[in-house]
Order: sequence, then structure tokens, then C-alpha cells
Amino acid sequence: MTVDAELPAGVPGIDVPRLADWLARALPGAGRITAIDLIAGGRSNLTYGITLADGRRIVLRRPPLGHVLPTAHDMSREYKVLSALGAGSTVPVPTTLAFCDDEDVIGARFYLMDFVEGQVLRTREDAEGITPEQAGQLSERLAEALAAIHLVDVEAVGLGDFGRPSGYMARQLKRWGKQWDSSQEAIRAGGATHDVPEYDRLAARLAERLPADGPARLVHGDFRLDNALARLEPRPEIAAVVDWEMSTLGDPLSDLGLTLVYWAEADDDEGLPVGATITSAPGFHTRREFAERYAALTGFDLGALDFYVAFACFKLAVILEGIHARFLQNATVGEGFDQIGEGVPVLVNRAHKVLDTGSAW
Repeated sequence: MTVDAELPAGVPGIDVPRLADWLARALPGAGRITAIDLIAGGRSNLTYGITLADGRRIVLRRPPLGHVLPTAHDMSREYKVLSALGAGSTVPVPTTLAFCDDEDVIGARFYLMDFVEGQVLRTREDAEGITPEQAGQLSERLAEALAAIHLVDVEAVGLGDFGRPSGYMARQLKRWGKQWDSSQEAIRAGGATHDVPEYDRLAARLAERLPADGPARLVHGDFRLDNALARLEPRPEIAAVVDWEMSTLGDPLSDLGLTLVYWAEADDDEGLPVGATITSAPGFHTRREFAERYAALTGFDLGALDFYVAFACFKLAVILEGIHARFLQNATVGEGFDQIGEGVPVLVNRAHKVLDTGSAW
């Protein structure tokens, strides 16, 4: 690959000449980079589409710009889990190609994977071409994908050391509490404030309800419809589950709880600035139906699901606060970040409501 004037212009977060040099060594014969673009939609790790001279499309993933939460955005972990699942499981994932741990190439560690044809289904407008029957089938396929992740034999696929499942939920509570503090410090350092009065009380309530440890299971960490690539023809299917940056070994119901928080229904009072509102369209499962299908597939007991939904609200509030901090630092790439901070108190209040009523719905 020759670095010359024929290379496309750069995009935020990518040094194209350095990337071209590295790609020539990592993927010999890949051909010249003819185009590179930011794939819209991600609020955290950045995803780029790269077109090569022969028309092949590949994908690059790197951490976000600006304020990065400690322990977050570990590209090597995302690469490891995708590689393991692609080689030894039925979970649909993209094929990984190469990993770069040299931060001098583009300013951060990154990896490459094959481009997967599919749609990111997110808004009610995306549902205009989807029949109610297809919506129901997509709901089924998504529940099957989540169950497949949680039923993976982690030892058999080489992920037995991928995390520490003992004390997982307690560590999660502590970890996200630290992330919250880090984001608050970043916001204050920029001369701003973002007060959420009920946050501390929520953290205390969750600490009182921490569940006992269960068997080690692979968890995705951010599972939702718009973190998957879907195909509608010839029949609805999940082509690939993506965005594995928070995956580890732990409690699978933490995944289900977060999926239900993201899952919109037609009569919801308040929406979120993230997640797929498309699930409020006719034919999609309700939250209860999705959970019941998941329980039938896995055999897991959902008796404490209200805790996991409340915890998911807490976790997502912390994640949004981190994104809000980067927005205030003018370190976000893309659109819609100006609304992210508004979702934080909504989530905290929703968590209290779930705990007050004891209902996940």
C-alpha cells in the first residue's frame, strides 16, 4: 500500500496515512484505502467504515475522543470476545481481522473486522417498511441472540478467564459509582455542574438489594436492538451483535435488565435519548413478552427482575453522564449529544419507581 495523494481525506480520530502504513503490514494485499467514513449511531466507541481499492468494506473500532472513563473502552477485550465467539459459538458476530496495540498509529488502540450487511433499526421511521409479523419475528430473534450469549460455554470458547464472576454485581455497583464520580469531576473541571439529587439514594438502595452470585455467564453489557445488525429478507434475522466493549463474565440478568430499560413501548410516559424507539411500533413484543421468551429459552428465574431493571437504569445513567461530560468538553463526534444529559435524571427516577413498586414493567 502506498501512502500518497490518492488517499482520502482524514476524519476525526483517524490519521489516514499512518493507518494506511499499518494496514499494509497487518493485512498484506488488502489494497489501497479509497474511502473512510464515520458510521453514525455510536455514542461511545467510534466506528468507521473503510473502503478498499477492490471495493471490499471493513470496519475499524477505536475509543472515543476526549474524556474517557477509567477501565472503559478496552479494545483488546472487545477484540478477544468477538474472536472467541466467531470461532466457537452460535452467537452472530462479525469476523475479526487484526488488532493494533500501537497508540502511535491513530492515537489509540483499535481493531478491524469484516463489514456485515444489515440494518441498524432504531426509530419509528425505521419501522415503516416492517410488518407487524416481521416485528414479532425480530423480537424473537433478538431474545434468541441474548439467550445464546448467556448459554455460551465460556471455557469451551476460551473465555474462562474473561472476567471475575464472583461478586460481579457488587463490583459493578462500585465500578459505576467511581465512573459517576469521574464524570462529575470532569464536568466541574470544565466549569459546569450537573446535579442529580436522587443519585446517591439510588446507589444506597441498590447496595441493600445485591443478589447472591450465580454461575459464570458471558454478558454483553449493552445489549439492545440497535446494537445489532438486522436483516428482514428473506426472513427476519439478527445478522450480528456488535458493540461488545463492556462484555465480561457475570450475572446474565444484568443484560436482560438493561435490554428492558432500552425497550420502548407505545404507552411509555418518557423516552430516552438512546435506545431503539422502533420497539414501540406494532408487532414488537412488550417488555414482559420479551422477558418471558428469554426465560423460556434459558430456564433462568426472573423473580428478582425489578432489581436488575433498577440497576440497569443506574448503570445507563452513569454511562450517559460520561457521554454528557465529553459533550461539555466538545469532544464528541456526531449528532444528538446535546440531549444526552437530559436522560440521566429520567433514568434515576425510573429506577426508584421500579424499586418502589417491585415491578420490572
